[in-house]
Amino acid sequence: MIRMTRRKFGLAGAAAIAAGRAGASTAPIELEWADLVPESERGNPFYEMIRQLGIVQHGELSSPFDAQDRTVGITKEYDDKQVRLPGYSVPLSFNGTAVTELLLVPYIGACIHVPPPPPNQIVFVTLREPYEMTGYFEAVFATGVFSSAVLETELAELGYVMSEGTLEPYE
Repeated sequence: MIRMTRRKFGLAGAAAIAAGRAGASTAPIELEWADLVPESERGNPFYEMIRQLGIVQHGELSSPFDAQDRTVGITKEYDDKQVRLPGYSVPLSFNGTAVTELLLVPYIGACIHVPPPPPNQIVFVTLREPYEMTGYFEAVFATGVFSSAVLETELAELGYVMSEGTLEPYE
């Protein structure tokens, strides 16, 4: 079980706020990991490499996240919007064998290997329905109501939450 620490506001509060402010159902905004970096930091060569690679394998990055400034910014550009983001799942909570909460990260092994990605590269996802995973670091598309939130787990500091999420295999 992963323990959440309240920073700005509680995790449940962040998810409830994101779900409550979400507007009418529309096609989700297709995001890439570099889109989660504030405009002011988008010229950083490291994030431009992520933008070009999209979803990456562990070790594929030539510049590891631990070399980056851990005080990176968070964008509010996608707050309260329905988004779709590819990534790797790090399951946190289960209902039987199906996952109900997870971290979505840009590369396989993130949050398990030290150090974790920066906060603006980790999304806490609460699922609408439990999802049967085929493996621990399954590549998936996560779709749901997105919101910025500063939270901490035992694994990492997080910059975003996604509520009412659904998962589908990344193909």
